[in-house]
Order: sequence, then C-alpha cells, then structure tokens
Amino acid sequence: MNKIKTDCLVVGAGAAGMMAAGTIAESSEKLNVVLLEKNTHPGKKLLITGKGRCNVTNNCDLDTLMKNVVTNGRFLYSAFASFMPSDTMFFFESNGVALKTERGNRVFPVSDRSNDIVSVLKRYCDNKRIKHIHGELKEIISEEGTVSSCLLSDGTVIECSSVIIATGGKSYPQTGSTGDGYVIASKLGHTIVPVKPSLVPIEAVESDICSQLEGLSLKNTEITVKRNGKKVYYDFGEMVFTDSGLSGPIVLSSSAHCKKGDIISLDLKPALDEKTLDSRILSDFEKYSNKNFANALDDLLPKKIIPVIVSLSNIDPTKKVNSITKAERNVLMNLLKNFSFTVNGFKSINEAIVTSGGVSVKEIDPKTMQSKTIDGLYFAGEVIDCDAYTGGFNLQIAFSTGKLAGLSVSEKYDYL
Repeated sequence: MNKIKTDCLVVGAGAAGMMAAGTIAESSEKLNVVLLEKNTHPGKKLLITGKGRCNVTNNCDLDTLMKNVVTNGRFLYSAFASFMPSDTMFFFESNGVALKTERGNRVFPVSDRSNDIVSVLKRYCDNKRIKHIHGELKEIISEEGTVSSCLLSDGTVIECSSVIIATGGKSYPQTGSTGDGYVIASKLGHTIVPVKPSLVPIEAVESDICSQLEGLSLKNTEITVKRNGKKVYYDFGEMVFTDSGLSGPIVLSSSAHCKKGDIISLDLKPALDEKTLDSRILSDFEKYSNKNFANALDDLLPKKIIPVIVSLSNIDPTKKVNSITKAERNVLMNLLKNFSFTVNGFKSINEAIVTSGGVSVKEIDPKTMQSKTIDGLYFAGEVIDCDAYTGGFNLQIAFSTGKLAGLSVSEKYDYL
C-alpha cells in the first residue's frame, strides 16, 4: 500500500483548489502541500468558461459583488474582503496576463484565451513544496473530530492534518464536476443542501417560436420576469434563442429566479418609450409606404425575427404599410416592447454554468472556510452552497474562498 505524508491535501485543481494550494506554499515555507486532481490536466472547467475566453472576475466593488450573489452572500463577506476582484486582477496581471474590462464590468484576458488564466494558476502551484497527484479521493478519515488521513480510490493513503475540498459542483460533469465533494462531506456528517442547476438555459412553452429564431442573438435587450403579474427579476444585456427556449447572459442570470409558469418579457426596443417607438414606426412606414407590411420592418428588426413578429401581430403581411391602422401599430408596438414567453422548465444540470446547493454554509466558519465539526477540514469554491449571477462573480467566489482557505491553513500551522 502506497503511503504519502503531507501537511495539507488540496482536492481539486480548479480555480479554487489551485488558488488555495498556491496560497499555502506562498504563505508558509515549512508546509508541504499535495494537490490532488482526478483529471489528467488541471483547470479543465476553467478552459471552457466564458466560451473559452474565461470571464475571470467582475471589475466591481464589494457592495456590487455582494448584490450579485444569489445564494448565501453574507457568508462570503470575509472571503471577499480577503481577496477582492481588484486582487484577482492584480494577481493575473502581475503574472503576465493583460486583462480587459468589457460590458457589465466583465473581465477577460486581452488574448481571449482561457488557457492563459489556467497557465498562471499552474505556475502558481509549480512549487517544489507542492506535489501534484493524479487520482481520486475516496474518503477522509477523522479521529476524534480531527482530520488524520485520506484514502484514494487506488488504495493510496495520504497522512495529513488538513484537507481542502475544492471539487466543484455537478454542472458540466464532463469536466470532472460530478459531485464527489458532496459525498465525501456527507460521510463526515456535513449537511448537503439539495443541488440544482443555476445559470441555466430556459425552456419555453412557445418552443415552436424559439426554434424559428434559434441562434439569433440580441445584444441590447431588456428582460423582465413576472410571476402572477408581479415583477421578480429585471436585467439588460445580451440573450440568444435556442431550439427550445432562451439563453445568453441575461437569461442565465434570470434562471436563478424563475419558476415554471413565470412569464419572461423581452423589450426589443428598450431605448425607446412607446411614444418614441410609435414615431419611429410611422417614420419607417412613410419611408416604405408602397411596401407590404412583411417587407417594411428591415430597419427596425433583425431579418430572422421579422416573419415571427409579422405572424404574431395578425396583421396581413401583404397589407401596404400606408394603410395600417393605429390599432394595428399598437399591436406591433406591444409585441416589440413585450415579446413574451412562458417558462416551461430548465435545461439539465449538465448544461448549467454553476450548481446551486452543496455543503451547508451553516456548518462552515465564514472567517476561515473551516468545518465547524471537523478540525482541519476546509471547503472552497462551488462545492459550498453559494452561487451568483453570470459575469465573473462565480469565479470570484472560487478565488476568494480558495485564497481564504489557503491563508487559514497557513495561519493555523504558524500558530501551532
């Protein structure tokens, strides 16, 4: 039986795990760290974030950061305070990756290459005190409420007094996020809040309309979610139609608030109030006065959506626009300002950007990320029951909790 002895085992070489391992090695020269990853290469999920561009963080202040956390934001206050988005940006830029801030304060590498972000984290962990192991954790063994060792699936025993679980959630399981951390934490007595997809494409009752618009991206759209006539969410930005529903940044963020039966209303002309929009329509109709209605909307809408709007308006597509009535214009205007869909469900967790649910924050010390019941057990990243909107906020959670867990382990050994 193979035996390894170390001070701390970090489980999972993703954003949170690599940040935690590198922090320990950087903070304390005397500590030995083992970084365990079941994939053949680290940072596999990081490589696909932001469509391969890696939305590494959001260039915002603490107040904005907190407001964009959907689940258990207060728990993350100490983690965020210890490592802010500005710290994340400095970390990568000081390690040779130029960053840029785009719409919504989303931060990307100038190269638009997620591999640049992964490479920095790999170099951060490329330390003689960090031993990299390819393998899978099977069980954490504790004695009298304290971590004593870990057992890998191949029978290897790792003797250690600290473990950081940074195994991710259950979204994108092809990247290795298969919920392993939940099982391990549960065996040690931790409560696991039931997991569900978050930041996930929405399926619409009107899937036939969506299928006609599949692939159409709208960059400046307002989205409003209503339940029983009451507004429950609002956002502005980019969305895209899928074969059965809606996706894109503003839709993914709205999914954290949506329930089946909710109404999603899209304002296709958010910059124009109704009076201004009516004037715009009249101007276009005057410009194309001798054209049929179906051929007079090219200046107003993307070509792909025109047949759908024409059909839904119930206005004769062959009617000359100079004979369209005010009542018909009002119908068209209402469609443009309230292009509505009914939530029928959500894509599976396999297609979700992040997981909602996980290890209960009630059993984790927010100032250290250490378990309140098992001494020497720490958590970082998506395995914790915390999630946020799209825009770099979830990766910031990973970096902040990983940094705090790493600092906590270092400080604990310094104290001892």
